[in-house]
Amino acid sequence: MTNSPTASHPHEVFSALCLQLTTGTEKVQQQAILQLADFGNEGEKALIEFLQQRQTNFPTWIDGKVYQFLAQSKSLEAQQFLQTNFPYGLVVPLKSEANIDYTQLQNLLIRQDFQAADRLTLLLLCQLAGASAIQRKWLYFTEVDNFPHVDLQTINTLWLVFSEGKFGFSVQRELWLSVGKNWEKLWVQIGWKNGNNWTRYPDEFTWNLTAPKGHLPLSNQLRGVRAISSLLSHPAWNSSANN
Repeated sequence: MTNSPTASHPHEVFSALCLQLTTGTEKVQQQAILQLADFGNEGEKALIEFLQQRQTNFPTWIDGKVYQFLAQSKSLEAQQFLQTNFPYGLVVPLKSEANIDYTQLQNLLIRQDFQAADRLTLLLLCQLAGASAIQRKWLYFTEVDNFPHVDLQTINTLWLVFSEGKFGFSVQRELWLSVGKNWEKLWVQIGWKNGNNWTRYPDEFTWNLTAPKGHLPLSNQLRGVRAISSLLSHPAWNSSANN
């Protein structure tokens, strides 16, 4: 009981947490979300109000964290709020120039079923590439070059928003650039290699948020660099529309 935020001066603590949720850094906001959850209905209402006020903003992983909490809530108020305000999920715009439905990917990431989401991501990338890629279940780098900007941004944003900002193509790109585009350094940093040994799929990969930053999705399915190089060099990441 001593760790509960309601143990002393509950109203003051609650007010402070609400302030931290709206004005704090992402780490402070994350802690505020977890602590507000301990306030029951009152905390849930604060999270609902927070998400409602941010509907016009481009979503961040903080919005994703609040949405995940409310989506897992059994309260009628939370479910009615989500159904009314987010009937198609969080305000991640599920846009597609290729007429692909990304709802299933969003639902898997909301549940943090990262392994299933990773498998689906490869399937979706193959769908973007066309019938031949779907049949062979992997990508030519030349196919990646022609991917629509909007679709890559949608997939990337879903991974970012529902992984606390740890996963996504743009995260991998940032790390790749930070090591001077040195692939060997990148593989080790994101946990795809341990020394000279490749991480074995699937058991040696980490399918939760304890994984290294950039660990997912697994976008170099051939253990090569041409497809992932094209992916991380795609002009979609230079668009101001991408977060």
